[in-house]
Amino acid sequence: MDLRETNLSKLRQETFDVLILGGGINGAVAAASLAAKGVKVALIDRGDFAGCTSSNSSNLAWGGIKYLETGELLLVNKLCKSRNHLMRSYPSTVKEIRFLTTIQKGFRLPPAFVYLGTILYWFIGRFFTERPRYLTSKMIKKTEPIINTSDVAGGFEYSDCYLHDNDARFVFNFIRTAMSNGCIAANYVEAQGSSRSDGLWFTEAKDGISDEVFSIRSRVLINTCGPYVDHYNQITGQKTEHRHLFSKGIHLIVDRITENERVLAFFASDGRLFFMIPMGPKTCVGTTDTQVESPDTYVTDEDRQFVLDNVNQLLDLERPLTKEDVIAERCGVRPLALKGKDGVADWVKLSRKHAIDVNIADQHLSVFGGKLTDCLNVGDEIAEIVADFGIDTPDKKKVWYGEPGADVKDEFFRQASAMNLDGMTCTSSSESLSIRLWRRYGEAAFELLEAIQKDPSSSNLLIKNAEYLRCEVEQAARREMITKLEDFLRRRSKIEQVISREEIIHAEGLKEACRILFGPQADEKLQEYIASSAQRTF
Repeated sequence: MDLRETNLSKLRQETFDVLILGGGINGAVAAASLAAKGVKVALIDRGDFAGCTSSNSSNLAWGGIKYLETGELLLVNKLCKSRNHLMRSYPSTVKEIRFLTTIQKGFRLPPAFVYLGTILYWFIGRFFTERPRYLTSKMIKKTEPIINTSDVAGGFEYSDCYLHDNDARFVFNFIRTAMSNGCIAANYVEAQGSSRSDGLWFTEAKDGISDEVFSIRSRVLINTCGPYVDHYNQITGQKTEHRHLFSKGIHLIVDRITENERVLAFFASDGRLFFMIPMGPKTCVGTTDTQVESPDTYVTDEDRQFVLDNVNQLLDLERPLTKEDVIAERCGVRPLALKGKDGVADWVKLSRKHAIDVNIADQHLSVFGGKLTDCLNVGDEIAEIVADFGIDTPDKKKVWYGEPGADVKDEFFRQASAMNLDGMTCTSSSESLSIRLWRRYGEAAFELLEAIQKDPSSSNLLIKNAEYLRCEVEQAARREMITKLEDFLRRRSKIEQVISREEIIHAEGLKEACRILFGPQADEKLQEYIASSAQRTF
């Protein structure tokens, strides 16, 4: 909270080279790229960082295999290159995982033909991942007995990648990197309008916590409001080449369906891809693909039943999954970039490729569409455009992304081993504590080692089954701008996605976590969370 108040004071007083509106993946990489290159950057979000689409994805960073069917080979090539780049840059976070896909009898294409598509995909992906393999119905049943193969003609395995933690954490780490390089960021600050005068943008901002209204000055304005880009452009009078269409996707989180660490991929009853994705001790199942008019969406009974019906049809479960088995839900819209204002697009065929509309005269950018796989390209492109505006970038060639180098990583694991870190905490996780801390925090994980050395009790778990230590909560309080309890439980961590809200609320360590995060406001913030949880029923 102290960090947020300090940044709010700077937002009121200073003039910035660039103000970024929206802290989703596009805004986060823009801030990280520009700040690293020496640009004076500010970023605000009307909610929490990664609070919308960027915290409701499938947690996959894939090369776009489905676009092979529509013949978009150039897009697949670009996305595969971007996927490989992400995997090289974030080897601890963006990891290869096998996809097992079944083809039902009567599907529009024979299994062998679809399998040839995976070979082409592997070729376009520069053989960066493990080779695909064809599977008969019997091989599928032997490999993954839980799959219902009664109507399966065949299938295959291929590789793509996924985020080992969660999408919101990945996004926030870009914002944290940006702040470490001088970016002034604040969550729960809403832009209510922007106007340009005498070479500056003046953005009226409202603090969502105190209701204070103030002005932020910047030379350049970047609209990365995700699905709300069009809405804010209407407020500022920006005319753009692109606009958004929306596809709603939902996922349900249930207890782990299979112990095998692979994604089960099917074609759902409506013919679209349907996934069962490992999420720690749980499984994330979905997604729907429903056209909606507004980005303000929620999970309907029909959405939920669609997912449950497909799970129960595609798997041989001891008993069918029901609504009562759902631990948590994810719901978001995919903003699909459409060029032109007139006519109706075939929205099902629209891809997730991004578009950046530039108004040179106003020094304004609007970012449409995009997906996590392509995020590093978005950051680079925005930095180049801002430099073309005449904004000074003294560290223009600085690399702004990626994990710390091998020397830093080796030193972390040397210190962790010397203090027997992995033996200090007993958790149900299948991975070691040192690996988990490095993946989440990178170089900042050294601070955790220091805290544990000073006080071994810092390695204690605060919330049962949550896999978060006391020292992690303490570090979040200092560095991660936790404004509401949900920020920590839902986005900086995935606690709320793998533990039911009822269990969280009654957890013994929750009050202590609130005390660490909020100090004198602990009780108030806890009651705020309990009240908001009561309103979110399913």
